[in-house]
Amino acid sequence: MRETRILEFKETITNIFLKTVSAFSNYNGGMILFGVDDDGNVKGLPDVKQACLDIENKINDSISPQPNYMLELQNNDQTIKLTVKSGLQKPYLYKSKAYKRNDTATIEVDTLEFSRLVLEGKNISFEELQCKDQELSFDFLQHKLKENIQIESFNQDTLKTLNLYDNANGFNNAAGLLADKNHFSGIDLVKFGENISIIQKRVTFENVSVLDVYEKTLRSVYKELHADYETGAADNK
Repeated sequence: MRETRILEFKETITNIFLKTVSAFSNYNGGMILFGVDDDGNVKGLPDVKQACLDIENKINDSISPQPNYMLELQNNDQTIKLTVKSGLQKPYLYKSKAYKRNDTATIEVDTLEFSRLVLEGKNISFEELQCKDQELSFDFLQHKLKENIQIESFNQDTLKTLNLYDNANGFNNAAGLLADKNHFSGIDLVKFGENISIIQKRVTFENVSVLDVYEKTLRSVYKELHADYETGAADNK
């Protein structure tokens, strides 16, 4: 048995495990086994009943909001299993910081991820937030709707139906992503040579509709694959 993204071993009880409680609560939950060394060997705890109280008190006093967890005695009352469930009131903080699991390590989340956890805790997605750009046009989207579903008219009611606009907040970020011009970064397409230090070709698509980015990406990838095929066919002659 070894540590994983959702399983951690603690031979003794120190405050370090509280970071992992934060991480499990913020994401997919997990288990911490106390009285087990890093290799998964059972070492046992000298007083498991007192240890349970210590773990409970540390969590209740240090993690905010209160996480959903359960303590169980295992291995003939030698070890303790702490099961932490993913919570709904994200972010769960330890010393005013939020944590996540990175493979078998527990690390602090960055500013962007912290903001995402706050939105998730409020049951709000990034796409639903008000877009900072409110002067948007949708010629490309209109063209695609007419092309694919034969829509006859395209107006503000259409945007409302697509949940891209409401009277209270105007356009949301989803609308911004679909707009002809926006402030969002796009993607970089890179063709490497023999290793990642050798860049043979690079194309960047940004500040345009994601629909446009999607089509340009497909065309670019197809063009490169076709060129590689032609080169390979020529070499085999």
